Amino acid sequence: MIKVELKDGSILEVEQGSSVLDVAKKISEGLARMATAGKVNGEVVDIRFELKEDSKLEILTFDSDIDGKKAYWHTTSHIMAQAVKRLWPDTKLAIGPAIDEGFYYDFDSSESFNDEDMVKIEEEMKKIIKEDLPIERFTLPKDEALKLMADEPYKVELINDLAEGEEISFYKQGEFTDLCAGPHLQSTGKVKAVKLLSNSGAYWRGSEKNKMLQRIYAVSFPKASQLEEFIKLQEEAKERDHRKIGKDLKLFMTHKLVGAGLPMYLPNGATIRRTLERYIQDKELALGYWHVYTPSLANVDLYKTSGHWDHYKDDMFPPMKMDNEELVLRPMNCPHHMLIYKSELRSYKDLPIKIGELAHDFRWENSGAVCGLERVRQMCQNDAHLFVRPDQIKEEFGQVVKLILSVYKDFGFENYKFRLSLRDKNDKVKYIDNDEMWETAESQLRSILQEMNVDFYEAEGEAAFYGPKLDVQIKSALGHDVTVSTCQLDFALPERFDLTYVGEDGKEHRPVVIHRAILGTSDRFMAFLLEETKGNLPTWLAPTQVKILPIADSHLEYAKKVQDELRALGIRVKLDDRNEKIGYKIREAQLEKVPYMLIIGNNEVEQNAVGVRSHKNGDEGAISLDEFKSKIKYEIDNFIYEKD
Repeated sequence: MIKVELKDGSILEVEQGSSVLDVAKKISEGLARMATAGKVNGEVVDIRFELKEDSKLEILTFDSDIDGKKAYWHTTSHIMAQAVKRLWPDTKLAIGPAIDEGFYYDFDSSESFNDEDMVKIEEEMKKIIKEDLPIERFTLPKDEALKLMADEPYKVELINDLAEGEEISFYKQGEFTDLCAGPHLQSTGKVKAVKLLSNSGAYWRGSEKNKMLQRIYAVSFPKASQLEEFIKLQEEAKERDHRKIGKDLKLFMTHKLVGAGLPMYLPNGATIRRTLERYIQDKELALGYWHVYTPSLANVDLYKTSGHWDHYKDDMFPPMKMDNEELVLRPMNCPHHMLIYKSELRSYKDLPIKIGELAHDFRWENSGAVCGLERVRQMCQNDAHLFVRPDQIKEEFGQVVKLILSVYKDFGFENYKFRLSLRDKNDKVKYIDNDEMWETAESQLRSILQEMNVDFYEAEGEAAFYGPKLDVQIKSALGHDVTVSTCQLDFALPERFDLTYVGEDGKEHRPVVIHRAILGTSDRFMAFLLEETKGNLPTWLAPTQVKILPIADSHLEYAKKVQDELRALGIRVKLDDRNEKIGYKIREAQLEKVPYMLIIGNNEVEQNAVGVRSHKNGDEGAISLDEFKSKIKYEIDNFIYEKD
């Protein structure tokens, strides 16, 4: 007998060689029916995996975590491959992994799959599910594995890439066999609801040098109701896609002559971005920040000194050799700010010194990975570095957290968590190899958060290469975890740049650096905000805050007076003086998501009033012009945001 420790800490004694499924049955038949895989001593394994020694075991289900879902989706990817092979036997199979929201399979087929073919594949998959074919796992030595897959060139390539002696496993269901490490369900009938989502081209192994394959994306669920809910969310995601909103509201554009991942902001988008950037800079100025400008180019030696060259160069653009220098587009701003601090002799009385910048940074992103404003090759980062004495860390770190909370209140963000991001102690390549520094920084950050009574959770392997950080994870409208703000504690860069200040004792001391970004980048923050609001931005941030809609030409003179008075208050206002019906003008302003429309007719002219119509509430009736001016000015100045 062996002892199995379950997730709740209880101990179960089972026969040696019992499978994960056997243990699930011992716990309950219901759990066994739902089980998709297991996690033994932290490693995800097939439900058929046999336990040989005392172990920690977690039974995974579709609803338990992402690994449970992926076993379910991986099985369904094999069902899809089997369906394609039944319909087009000459098709060659590449890979079919589970991903975060479903799965895909890559096919090399002479048939160019169209919408009609997608329907055929889905129907054939449903037949295979109905057949409830048992799924069997087996292994083969390399020579036999190559014989079995002789007609599948992509599988042969994968087998040849495996190290000598490595176990080569296969899964068989009916007439279909696929090279696969698993895990998988017991039978095809365990899958209940399936939907093919889209198809696209994909290079074999992601390289443009290889053949273009056909990739089909799909998803599956244990219940039809879960699939229906997923489809609703997908439709919602389309409506919230910031690329669609950006196009509809004329916020930004891209062009192949400019390049992938390099969006251009149109007047409306530039207004939003400028307002965001002024907003955060005003917040920082009130807290004693100094704002600087530093160049987007730097000598490679700067990043060798900082350590970025060793830990980050794969994400940087290649160096440019000019004269006797090797220059590179900067990926971040901290090395520049280190040199600004070092440019003068600093006293303990000078600290904290807070250097902020809206800086253009450049990251190398694969052309297939760039996405609207969310993932770009040039970004504007709301960056700052606080140079503090050790005794100031707690207070200044706390001030950063308060700033984050203040900003989130202005934007109406409520569903977020604080994550303490730590290093992976075993990874000596990704992180600076200095155990003492890491232990000091991590324990200090943990202690600060505990003293501030900040509710947080810890995540290993998510730290910056030079130090631990506090990340704020916001739950988006579509249920995704998104990192917006970050605050990092750094003992390493002050050491690398030999930063000092003269202490009260007249001796040199080393400052500590707090890296922080409240909005992250203007680009990604704007993308996130557009998707959260569906483009219905708060009045203070909307590119056009008021649109004046005169009913007839006879109302134009008064309409221009209203425009001038609002503009004098700094309100972004437009006058629609076109010879169109008022209903048409209202509908257009509504589609443009303008917060306020002012209808001007005879009564408004006579009474020095405006007919107010809001994007959110519709017709709000007529009020005096002075009353509307006070109302909107208060709304803008106080960052009022009433969600739709």
